[in-house]
Amino acid sequence: MGDQLPVPVTIAEIKTETPTIRTFFFDRTFTFEPGQFVMVWVPGVDEVPMALSSENSITVQKVGDATGAMFDLKAGDLLGIRGPFGNGFTKGEKMLTVAGGVGAAPLLPLARADCVMTMLLGARTEKELLFVDKLDECTDVVIATDDGTLGQQGFVTALMDDLNLGAYDRIAVCGPEVMMRSVFANVDEKGIAGKTEFSLHRYMKCGAGICGSCCIDPSGMQVCRDGPVFTGDMLKKSEFGHYMRDASGRKKKI
Repeated sequence: MGDQLPVPVTIAEIKTETPTIRTFFFDRTFTFEPGQFVMVWVPGVDEVPMALSSENSITVQKVGDATGAMFDLKAGDLLGIRGPFGNGFTKGEKMLTVAGGVGAAPLLPLARADCVMTMLLGARTEKELLFVDKLDECTDVVIATDDGTLGQQGFVTALMDDLNLGAYDRIAVCGPEVMMRSVFANVDEKGIAGKTEFSLHRYMKCGAGICGSCCIDPSGMQVCRDGPVFTGDMLKKSEFGHYMRDASGRKKKI
């Protein structure tokens, strides 16, 4: 069956990770690189892009119609999966990863690949921190929460100030775009944007480079085919961190 046709999968297990995030485990596995995504069809609702958090799971935050409908599903229900699509993170030997909220999901497989030296993990509050125990098993985790309920109080990006970024051969970042833009400003100032990669989230209709709905200005690069992972050098002078587009193509300020 081709990548453009949804593969039916049965939900084998649903695990509540935080009050707003759940992991959905499938009855089949997918071969993928950390950072790649799949198009998830929720029957009768919508099809949306989601990163794989393992070879047989997606980790979902309840933010819209499709994800809200997924939170009503139970083990034994069906989803449709297309992909994996796009590119993944470039693996290094000494990596730093920076995750905000559900952005930890595509970075977990990277940490499990035994190439991440340090993981900076942030969330609004302790209860919203994702995969702390799993990440602790495979890398050095440093935590920040907005309210100070665990780790350093403040944004996860502030944790970078205590690190020698030159000690890492690659830096991988995923999370809210405002957070990622702050990371970008930091690494660009230090001249290391080229070794830093960011996972972008954009509205997609096809996931395969046909519809053009996920093109980014001004280059026209498509997040589904040229990304979703881009180096900082590729994102200079782009819309990154400033705006994205909705389903009708209208700009939405970030």
